[in-house]
Amino acid sequence: LEGKKRADKESSGINAEYGTETDEIKQLVLDTLHYCMKVDTDQALAAQALEVFTSLLGHGTWEIRGKAARDIMDISFPLEGKKRAVKVRCIPVLVKLLADKNYHVRAQAAGALMSIAITTEGKQESIREGAVEALIALLRSDESSDVRLNVIKVNTLSNVRLLTVKAITMLAEAPSGREKMIEVVPVLQDIANTGGPMMQKVAKTAVKVITWRP
Repeated sequence: LEGKKRADKESSGINAEYGTETDEIKQLVLDTLHYCMKVDTDQALAAQALEVFTSLLGHGTWEIRGKAARDIMDISFPLEGKKRAVKVRCIPVLVKLLADKNYHVRAQAAGALMSIAITTEGKQESIREGAVEALIALLRSDESSDVRLNVIKVNTLSNVRLLTVKAITMLAEAPSGREKMIEVVPVLQDIANTGGPMMQKVAKTAVKVITWRP
């Protein structure tokens, strides 16, 4: 019996170590694809990489969730990537990640939504899935200027706020999104008056888009 307990303990240790190594390999692969897709996204799309990235958005490790969202942003830059992103239903998962406990994951999710929402179909799907409400909540909850910067573009805390604001701007181009965004104009105006040069620029653009009337 004692021997069995010892064997079980050793076996569980091996499994735990293997799991850790597997996660590390996944991170390396996601990083490699990130750099490859800066040059060519066609091969990744053909290999159904978007479907794989989407499946990793629910991973238990925040590094993998964040890198998967980042890679979705990369692969969604071309039009075909944006269309595929809507088709494989990654938007609902990305919207949920806007409330992730880790700021890096929140930033990358905002960046991915920003990229997908450039198309009309992407905007409509994002709005249907509650992206507007989630982005507004994120902008209000992440009070530091660095975090707000990434709800408009990408890289560390500043990326959260920046990417969030950019995503908000994309969704505000749709009439239904613009109506919902009115309530966040005061927050954006505050950012435009107090943020850094880049943050001020994107915040002012967001306010113009939201307050525009035909």
